Amino acid sequence: MIGKGKSIAHTKASIAYGWNQEKDAEIVFSQHIAGDSTQQITDEFKLIQEQNVRCQKNTLSFILSPIQEEGKKLSKKELGELTQKFIREMNLKEQQAIAFVHRDKAHTHVHLYVNRIGFDGKAYNDSFIGKRSQLAAENVAKEMGLTTIKEVRQEKNMTLQLIRFEIKNIHQKVMENERPKNLDDYIKAMKQQNVKVIPTINKASKLQGFRLEYKGYNLKASEIHRSMSGGRIMGQLNQNAKGFGQTLKVSKSTELLGKTVELSTNLIASIAKSMIKKVIKRSIDQGIGI
Repeated sequence: MIGKGKSIAHTKASIAYGWNQEKDAEIVFSQHIAGDSTQQITDEFKLIQEQNVRCQKNTLSFILSPIQEEGKKLSKKELGELTQKFIREMNLKEQQAIAFVHRDKAHTHVHLYVNRIGFDGKAYNDSFIGKRSQLAAENVAKEMGLTTIKEVRQEKNMTLQLIRFEIKNIHQKVMENERPKNLDDYIKAMKQQNVKVIPTINKASKLQGFRLEYKGYNLKASEIHRSMSGGRIMGQLNQNAKGFGQTLKVSKSTELLGKTVELSTNLIASIAKSMIKKVIKRSIDQGIGI
């Protein structure tokens, strides 16, 4: 479960958003309030907030989001329990509060609004409210047997590592077996392996690198592996086309989908650096030395 929190000044508009019937909103939790409309609850908040006119951002806004699969299964009562436990973790049991569930999107989530001003007129300390919200949500998730944000991140990292590994293997096989000699051939060969190569064009209309799309992931080529940077990919294509004899001659443009596209200065420098390393390595491997 993910928890987000911040202090806001637009109390009425936020509560109205939370109570939006178009989002299938339902009240799942409330404390220390009696109103049954946006205006009435806002007025109740303001009555207390008038005791502390120096505090401008006088309402706390939180979003509690269980992971998609778990959120779908949670009942209204369970979401209310989740919110109450979060209130306890944040030490907000004595503040006015109301929470709504939204089920209009794939992720069921709770919007919680709490009066930052207490009945004693003092403002709740909102220092590091975002980080504290994350920790409170994590504690509640553990208590209720729900997936924590750390577990979500760990799973995503493991999946991402696997995706990177698969793309790198596909790239290596394409380069070794197909030996594409130009960018169009490389893009076509990768597409046949279900990897979409997306050239990155900068504001000057020059090619500066690549992104790769695979199984719903869209990654910068160099993020997949350092051997897949734009300079190294172009350098290898150049080597396949010309051989080692002319690899140090870097063209300032390339053919892409039937059009001539200029290369960015950084990409040209990266290609040259990549090819120089290859020439040095080849010379050393052959025992020539440089």
